[in-house]
Amino acid sequence: MASRREYEIAFVGLKPGIHQFDYEIDDRFFEEFEKQDFKNCKANVKLQLEKNTGFMLLKFEVVGTVGVLCDRCGNDLPLELWDEFEMLVKMTDEPEKMNDEEESPDVFYISRTESHLHVKSWIYEFIVLSIPMQKMCRESEMGGPHCNKEVLARLAQLNLQTNENKSIWKGLDKFRND
Repeated sequence: MASRREYEIAFVGLKPGIHQFDYEIDDRFFEEFEKQDFKNCKANVKLQLEKNTGFMLLKFEVVGTVGVLCDRCGNDLPLELWDEFEMLVKMTDEPEKMNDEEESPDVFYISRTESHLHVKSWIYEFIVLSIPMQKMCRESEMGGPHCNKEVLARLAQLNLQTNENKSIWKGLDKFRND
């Protein structure tokens, strides 16, 4: 329960204007969520909450590192995280209905009677979204300290064989009907 409270913001006590919140995230943060395809997360999430009458604008900035498996060679690869996300939280009498009807994922409705804003699931979502879909080092870093050189050599050999095999089909192009 203490972990949950750490990610609650009692916004009713806040004056209108901008307020800052900082969250240090590590692997313990993800224990209550499903199994992750990364490890060694060390992230700092800065949340800027701008409180206005009837709505709040939340700006999340995610900065840090995570360890992933390289999609190319399978070795551990440290990735830098950096991303920014915005959420607009509006107060309404029918938040469930409004959330069901809302098409934008960046708008969320809460009841006018709410006193706390729960940001843990958003932090989780934004860290996961900060990790690129394709996880591998840049072409300029291939063969560097994080790469499995044996796998890279095998991939290069397979690529060479594939290019050699393509030449046997070369003459068939003239029979194509385009």
